[in-house]
Amino acid sequence: MSIFANEFMIRALIGAVVIGLTAPALGIYLVQRRMSLIGDGVGHVALTGVGVGLLLDRSPVLTAVIVSAIGAIAIELIRERGRTSGDVALALLFYGGIAGGVMLVGLSGSRSNANLMTYLFGSLATTSRSDLIVIVVLGAVVLGLALGLRPALFAASHDEEYARVSGLPVRALNLLVAVLTAVTVTISMRAVGLLLVSALMVVPVATAQQVARGFVATMGLAMVLGVAAAGSGVWLAWEIDTALGATIVVLAIAGFLVVAVAVAVVRAVRRRAALRASRPGHAVSADPEPHEVVLDRR
Repeated sequence: MSIFANEFMIRALIGAVVIGLTAPALGIYLVQRRMSLIGDGVGHVALTGVGVGLLLDRSPVLTAVIVSAIGAIAIELIRERGRTSGDVALALLFYGGIAGGVMLVGLSGSRSNANLMTYLFGSLATTSRSDLIVIVVLGAVVLGLALGLRPALFAASHDEEYARVSGLPVRALNLLVAVLTAVTVTISMRAVGLLLVSALMVVPVATAQQVARGFVATMGLAMVLGVAAAGSGVWLAWEIDTALGATIVVLAIAGFLVVAVAVAVVRAVRRRAALRASRPGHAVSADPEPHEVVLDRR
């Protein structure tokens, strides 16, 4: 049976593609700021928002957006003012968020275990039309801001002091990244789960960094890789009957490993070629390429 014969799989594919496009577009700013693990922390806080929604019989996605946004803003303000180190602040997000979420989900009703597993590990195949609309709308907002404000967000992420001297509203930009991270984590939890969402934000970016040169090229390639991992993950999960979110992440990591090995092989070949060219008696071209240029290209 074709994957397109089932409406729920079509919704899953659309949702996965939107998330695969959005997560790396924002994740590149987190990688640039050396805050790759912030997605995990926000994901744990989002679980508390899910628990609040289930307890109050409200949309878990919307309550998760609100609670995780508050948590992301709090962690950014703590980091900025230097009242505690970044790792301690992240630990507070990790432990407090997941503990509060598990407790609230447990208080929400008899189906708490099923609900908890759904949000922890993802269940995009059970996404309703209303869930898909939320994913598409919020994903479009995140993607639009991540691309539209790219120069300012890159400057604030790369060098805060330079951006501040240049007149950019660094605090506002940092808070915007925090809120967008919360939104991205929340919409992605339906696809890959809160425990794996950070992988989809970071792994495509890490893969693209190995072969792309320049911020714009890296962002574009990361988004392509994110969509490829998400789309192929949905298809493969359908074919071999595996967990959709885990399949997407495994394919993304497999892509990273393939690219890493290929880059290592190319570097080894170039290194050997450079060594052979430097040996005495080796024929030298009329316009030899300096070794430092070869090293820069690698």
